[in-house]
Formats: sequence, C-alpha cells, structure tokens
Amino acid sequence: MSSKRAVWLAFFLNLSFAIVEFIAGGIFGSSAVLADSVHDLGDALAIGLSAFLETISNRQEDSRYTLGYKRFSLLGALVTAVILMTGAGMVILENVSKLFHPQPVNDEGLLWLGIIAISVNVLASLVIRKGQTKNESILSLHFLEDTLGWLAVILMAIVLRFTDWYILDPLLSLAISFFILSKAIPRFWSTVKIFLDAVPEGVDIKQVKNDLEQLDHVASINQLNLWTMDGLEKNAIVHVCLKQIEDMEASKTAIRHHLKHIGFHNITIEVDSDQDSHACHKRDIHAIESQSGHDHHQH
Repeated sequence: MSSKRAVWLAFFLNLSFAIVEFIAGGIFGSSAVLADSVHDLGDALAIGLSAFLETISNRQEDSRYTLGYKRFSLLGALVTAVILMTGAGMVILENVSKLFHPQPVNDEGLLWLGIIAISVNVLASLVIRKGQTKNESILSLHFLEDTLGWLAVILMAIVLRFTDWYILDPLLSLAISFFILSKAIPRFWSTVKIFLDAVPEGVDIKQVKNDLEQLDHVASINQLNLWTMDGLEKNAIVHVCLKQIEDMEASKTAIRHHLKHIGFHNITIEVDSDQDSHACHKRDIHAIESQSGHDHHQH
C-alpha cells in the first residue's frame, strides 16, 4: 500500500475509534478511556493533516519548490508529535487529582472495549508497518503506544473484577501519558533537527571529510555540507582542492562513489586546483557539477 493511502486509512480508523471511546468512556465511567478518547481525537486530526501533507510530499519539484515537496511529510510528523505531547500533558494534568479521589468503573465493559481497541490498533499497525517516512514512523509509534495501553486496560479490567482498586484507572492514564512523552519528545527533536538542516543522524562529518581527503589527487576539502530533506535522502555539497586539475574527472568520480557508498543520493561537487592556491583558499569555482537530478532518478 502506498504511503498516502496507508496514512489515510490510519486516519479513518483512529477517528472512528476515538468516537467509540468517548461514548464508551462515559458509559463505563472510566476517566482513563475518556482521556484516551480526547487523546485519540487529537491524534486523528493530526493524522488527517499528516495524510494531506503526505500527499503533497509526493509531488515532483517545480518552479515554486525547486528542491521538491519532501519536507511536507516532515511537517506532518512534527504536528503529530506536538499533538501527542500536548495530549499526554493534558491527560497528566487531568488525572493527578483523581489519584486522591478514584471513581468506580465498569470492568466488564472495559474488557470488551480493550479487545476491540487492540484489534483496531493491530490492523492499523499492519497497514503502515513497512512505511519508511518520518511521518509513518511516528504514526507507527502511536499505534504501538495504543496497543500497549489497551493491553494494560484489559489487565486492569481483570483485576477490577476481583478487587475495588479503582485507583488503577488514573494510574494507568498517567503511565500511558509518560510513555507517550518518552517516545514522542525524541522523535520531535529528531524531526526539528532535520528542519534545521543538521548533519543526518548516524553520519560523522569529520570522518567523511577525512576519508575524502585520503582519496588520490585530493589536496584538501574546503567545504563539506551534509543534510537531508526528509530523513531518508541524504544530500552533499563538496568543494575540493586538487593537486592537479587534470585529475578532475577521476577525482569527482571517486568522491561521488564514496559518498554514494555511505548513503548520499544528491551530490554537488565544486573543483579547484592546488596549482592556484588563491583559488583554493577563496573557493572560487573552477568547475561545478551537480548530480542532484541524475542521482535522484537512480536511487
């Protein structure tokens, strides 16, 4: 299934179940379920926005967005993470006071609702489990969190059939909320770093620069810019100073081969000769080759 169809299906599943949760939470008297319904409704709205942005992200580059639309998918992931964190914070504020005044809940209703909830979340997880975009990744986190949360609800319902430990209801809400925060905050920061054009995760720029400088004919690397548009495709701009300008083609081929080997797709190379040290230090461009379009179609 394509990325955009998977996200749209996840949206409809989440929205439908959020409505069911809200009604059932009121009927069964569970603050945990009511809080989770508000959380899931916020998630559904975020997923809907993400689905819309995911559709836009699949467009080809044009005169308005010459680097393409890939970061629209990132924007969806960012919005979803913010809503997850906001929803978790609201649930925490709502349920702290209920620790001191727990209310009775309908354990049998919660048990059946939990079984239905797990079925819905497992189905949604199967739909997007093979997704690779940041957007799909954070949606996968959401469905994992919901599945684990509802497993806990089922266990709570079983315990409440034999006890009156109604404090488990707000305790469970707090536990789920802190779990969401522990996962959503790192994903949020990871997405923000991509927006800020940080060096891609897992890439040591000092090591890359050192490896390039060890290539034959290379005198120095005067500029090295590494970034990613969407967390998947890695881009590089290299300004290299050569010992002999006659070795330009062989050097560009070697640099491009090395960068592709470590996962870079779109590569732009600027070349100067060490014979003209002023040009190398000033980084005046003797020759420029952009392989962005070519590499984009190859990967």
